[in-house]
Amino acid sequence: MEFFKDFFDPGSGGQMLARYGHFLAGITWIGLLYYFNFVQVPAFAQMEAGARSEALRKVTFRALWWFRWGAMLTFATGVLILGLQRALGSEFSDYFSTTVGLSIAWGALLATTMFLNVWLVIWPAQKIVIGSAESVAGGGEEDPRAAASAKKAGRASRANTMMSIPMLWFMGFTSHFSSAYGQDGGFGYPGWVWIVFLAVLAFIELSALGVLGGYDSPQAKLFFDTHRNTIIYGFVTWVVLYFVVFEGIIGGNS
Repeated sequence: MEFFKDFFDPGSGGQMLARYGHFLAGITWIGLLYYFNFVQVPAFAQMEAGARSEALRKVTFRALWWFRWGAMLTFATGVLILGLQRALGSEFSDYFSTTVGLSIAWGALLATTMFLNVWLVIWPAQKIVIGSAESVAGGGEEDPRAAASAKKAGRASRANTMMSIPMLWFMGFTSHFSSAYGQDGGFGYPGWVWIVFLAVLAFIELSALGVLGGYDSPQAKLFFDTHRNTIIYGFVTWVVLYFVVFEGIIGGNS
């Protein structure tokens, strides 16, 4: 069978299977991320405390299972794809010195930051929130950490939504348009563009984590208080990273 021929080689059935898993898991993860931010959070704000508590225990808890494991499978299959392409092996420096490599590296770093937010910030904080709701429903006391944990999880979730907009662009751009910047993936790029990318990524992430002025710093409130602003500034981030840096600086030097 052609599918199993040279299964672990670049462009093989193994790589296609990894991509298929990556697509399925990614759709699950990002779809639930958008559900939480665009549907659940605004709805919860309009619900009575009892109804919100019941939804947390019976809906959010289940959704978070698919959410976090979708993130895990997306991350794992992404690493597998790069490994099958030899991009993590002997061809590492050659691949990532091209504009194709730069594009997927930016998409992967945005996605990896989002993945870490899910497992290290959002899920631990949501366990406290849901546990508190379970306690109150059983006649116990509310966990005093619940309100702060909800804010912590909410900020990280909004940051993930914001980063998902440029992340999804670079994931698709890598295979479908980055070759326009040069034969076989590009002519290279000035190394300092990494400084711009990492500064943008750090500013978003550290604002969401409360490191830069707390959870209610001016930029955190601007970026994350409403899903409308999160979407707007997600596209602003995309414009900066792609049109200003990638198209303006890298493309302008091609």
